[in-house]
Amino acid sequence: MKVQIYGKNITVTAAIAEKIEKKLSHLEKYFIIDENVVANVVVRVYPNKQKIEVTIPTKYAVLRTEVVDDDLYAAIDKAIDKLEDQIRRQKTRLTRKNKEKLAYAFIEEDFEVADDEDDDEDELVKTKSIVPDTMELDEAIMRMEMLNHSFFIYRDDETKEIAVVYKRNDGGYGLIETE
Repeated sequence: MKVQIYGKNITVTAAIAEKIEKKLSHLEKYFIIDENVVANVVVRVYPNKQKIEVTIPTKYAVLRTEVVDDDLYAAIDKAIDKLEDQIRRQKTRLTRKNKEKLAYAFIEEDFEVADDEDDDEDELVKTKSIVPDTMELDEAIMRMEMLNHSFFIYRDDETKEIAVVYKRNDGGYGLIETE
């Protein structure tokens, strides 16, 4: 695994880079990481706090974490711990998936867009375009959980149509399918 470290408001020293690379190398015991995989690490320094963001795109999912702490080295340790927890959770989910099928909640209601009078004040903050990967529903849920997102857009492997899986407030999952 290659590691790219970027510093924002800080010059990344050799000691910081060595600590990050050493800690990330411990993750390789959990799964085989392709040598072409690039782990992106962003170190940011703010007044009174340090933030570290780690993103590792793997074949099956994107591992991502952000940690804010007073001490940079403590933030690095916490970020690696969070990534290890994500890996363990996903391995447990995959093991359970092979033993039993989970029941998923599918929505059957149409959504209507409400007209607001305050449309002039709404401002588009960010635009992101994606190319949805073809996968099963279980894999889409796994990726959504690993990214710690509330929804995930993918292409269903059976229907070949775009679908959105999301977390429901009652704790289950919902699926929006296109026609």
